[in-house]
Amino acid sequence: MTSPRRVVVTGMGAVSAAGIGAPALWRAARDGRSCVAETRFARPYRGRIRISAQVQDFDPAAHLESSILPFCDPVTQFVLTAADEAVAQAGLSRGERMGPRTAVIIGTGVGGMHSLEDGLHLTLVEQGRPDPLTVPRLIPSSSPSHVSIRFGATGPCFAVASACASATQAIGMGAHFIRAGIVDRAIVGGTEDCITNSSALAWESLRVLTPDACRPFSKGRNGMVLGAGAGAFILEEAEFARARGAEALAEIAGYGTSSDAKDPVRPDADGAAACMRNALQDAVVNIEEIDYVNAHGTGTTVNDATESEALRLVFGDRLAHIPISSTKPVHGHGLGAGGALELIVTIGAIRESVAPPTINWREADAKCPIDAVPNEARPMPIRIALTNSFAFGGINASLVVRRAEAA
Repeated sequence: MTSPRRVVVTGMGAVSAAGIGAPALWRAARDGRSCVAETRFARPYRGRIRISAQVQDFDPAAHLESSILPFCDPVTQFVLTAADEAVAQAGLSRGERMGPRTAVIIGTGVGGMHSLEDGLHLTLVEQGRPDPLTVPRLIPSSSPSHVSIRFGATGPCFAVASACASATQAIGMGAHFIRAGIVDRAIVGGTEDCITNSSALAWESLRVLTPDACRPFSKGRNGMVLGAGAGAFILEEAEFARARGAEALAEIAGYGTSSDAKDPVRPDADGAAACMRNALQDAVVNIEEIDYVNAHGTGTTVNDATESEALRLVFGDRLAHIPISSTKPVHGHGLGAGGALELIVTIGAIRESVAPPTINWREADAKCPIDAVPNEARPMPIRIALTNSFAFGGINASLVVRRAEAA
């Protein structure tokens, strides 16, 4: 009987409010440095909430060829830049086409929101003629398509659109494609930028945005802060990576997903707990082996309490002894990119043996009886970690990540 195919991460890249690069994102999360700032809108904004973790001062021409920029919404620009970083770290070359044994799976909740909003403003407000490249820019499949073209990956290629679970599902599906022997390598991740006038107003209308600071799991929390950016990863079958001399940064040991099948916007503890159990079962890991959890932790009243209850259902009496932090106050809620940004943080936590803090935390909440690693990072051995992404529509996704040396 052959041993199961294992999946390792050999490269990763990011564009986020922390700047360009996965190291910049990890350092901000580890150091508890908030990247939230006053939002810059393209047009006058009439809303109340004016803070976000926006990607600012990003010059696409400094990272991408002028020939492809007309086809790229910012979300595609972000993920291509992140993918370039991941490919370079993995020791791969753009000169060598990746071929049919490489998949590209990218998560995004909306796709090209800037192109959509700009197109609607041009046609409906200014009564102008639409840009003929608007549709190719805004469709969610634009990002994975451009990645596949850039690196000559002719295997499976598609977008995953499941709101805030999109990136985590894309990563998990890529890992399972490799495990199943469909491909040997996958370029996976997520990308999002919904920080536009109309989208920000829509989020305000949901009454889930904080006007001052995101405080996950803390008493007195009053909402989340929108984030933007992209995270990209090179996943490879472990022996395939070893044969070419690639370093494994971490192992994707397990993936779980579930649906609450209950409510379009209200989360459900049973559904989230089922998702985490699925990931643990897939990884063949028991609850005693989990050293750290990177929580979904949005900072909204209901979501944090529900996730805390789901964690109790999974970990039981062990819950109080597991460090569980949310880094969304640092990089914002990346929506469809959130799971990718948080996987970079989780891998950083494992590699440097540091649990990043939940910043802005003020006071314990009886409805969130967890160790939230309040305000200061905690040096500690982390061999295996769990990272969660829970989405509107009751779509849940979790990953179990293992230290490469222990794989």
